[in-house]
Amino acid sequence: MRTSMLSKLESYVDALRTIIYIHYFDFDKIDSLISEISDEVSVYEFNNADGYVDFKTKLSKGDYTLEQFLKFLDEPGDEPSFIVLKDVHHLLEEPVIVARLKSIAAKNMHHEDFHCTVFIVSSKLVIPTELSPYITLLDVLLPSFEEIDDMIRKFADAQQIEVEEDVRKELVLSFKGLNEFEITQILNLAYQAGGVINAEDKELVLQEKEQMIKKSGMLEIVNFKEDLHDIGGLENLKEWLKKKSKIFKHLDKALSFGVDMPKGVLIVGMPGCGKSLAAKATAKLFEVPLLRLDIGKLFGKYVGESEENMRRALKIAEAVSPCILWVDEIEKAFSGVGDGGGGNSVTTRLFGNFLTWMQDKESTVFVVATANDISKLPPEFLRKGRFDELFAVDLPHAEERRNIFEIHLKRRKQFNREIDTIRLIQNSEGFSGADIEAVVKETIENAFIENKPKITTEDLVKVLKETKSISVSLKDKIVEMRASMKRMDISAASQNSSD
Repeated sequence: MRTSMLSKLESYVDALRTIIYIHYFDFDKIDSLISEISDEVSVYEFNNADGYVDFKTKLSKGDYTLEQFLKFLDEPGDEPSFIVLKDVHHLLEEPVIVARLKSIAAKNMHHEDFHCTVFIVSSKLVIPTELSPYITLLDVLLPSFEEIDDMIRKFADAQQIEVEEDVRKELVLSFKGLNEFEITQILNLAYQAGGVINAEDKELVLQEKEQMIKKSGMLEIVNFKEDLHDIGGLENLKEWLKKKSKIFKHLDKALSFGVDMPKGVLIVGMPGCGKSLAAKATAKLFEVPLLRLDIGKLFGKYVGESEENMRRALKIAEAVSPCILWVDEIEKAFSGVGDGGGGNSVTTRLFGNFLTWMQDKESTVFVVATANDISKLPPEFLRKGRFDELFAVDLPHAEERRNIFEIHLKRRKQFNREIDTIRLIQNSEGFSGADIEAVVKETIENAFIENKPKITTEDLVKVLKETKSISVSLKDKIVEMRASMKRMDISAASQNSSD
């Protein structure tokens, strides 16, 4: 990781990139990298806390504002120089600061005797529109599996402890997605707590990852209790998920055998028919955390901020992996892709970033994307390689409706043998799973208000007849959605059944 970052940083400087933006919190690490390429270069540092300081000693070199500091260095000279600006993101929108940085960039391009590279190092990404053409982003790579393994070995050697091979392999997988600082912190915490490093320390990793999610504000940890038994139907989807769960739970052996890393599943179709429930049940089946990504929260006001938020959210998901990343109603998140307009161009770039990540990802993040209207999804999204499989969810058929009634009645302890499920099936044609749940809830509520000892078939049928199903309220829309799913030839989530 360090070698590749150093090589990329050197290549950017050699290519005369004027402003290099490094979005990272560990300033010591970045100082070390800059030091390695600055043997014959004068380095000037300005940080938000102390102003103008000596790059090596961090001692103050005068009471300067950022404007004065940049003006002082904005003069042609014989020697090349580096300007290192730390945590000045809040000042980058000030016109005078923008002007100073543009002046430095212009002199780099047009004055042969002016050679200055500006490094902006900040824990927050802020790129004003005026500076965007001059800025190059340097991604800080996270440690690879091999580098994490090497860190654990070196830590164990330094503490003169032994970490069993199986434990080390488990920890390497758990640490994937964390940076060097976070990994070192957890190893120190585990060692201080018990004097050893063992399998139980995976809990510390999970706690650290939960903190990352909460602090990011971009992802949400979804608490759930639903499992596959709570889904009335969708047998084809459930059987497929069971097969994937076997791979996910034995990933080391599966990868060694030649099985590809699971990518995810796209579930499209009718509202209220179990798509969201399937996402929760998948996390339960895979025995991993469920994270929900709200793409609407990623949009920022600065150039490049939305894309950086997307990259950061995906990195956090990878850090928390193995996990399920649930993107609900994904067609709404990426509406407008390919159309004209500035706002839509940002959405298009976000879409492109997400597609690239889906195509190339090697992490144990299993994506469950759900969509109501597949016709609104760009064709690129449906291409093979993005997801392992695509499933279409239609309104539940007769046997599925029977299962859904029984699930909701049993959950509320109101199921009894006197209830005629055949009559319920006959009176619920065109109802979604959500419709049926609403009918059961209303029936039980009515019975309680009327002081009835239990509910009857007649009670349920009465509410069914008073309820407008989704097939009535969204009749035209459902016809369009079914036509779209048929054109795409997507696998049916449900097994065939004769009503």
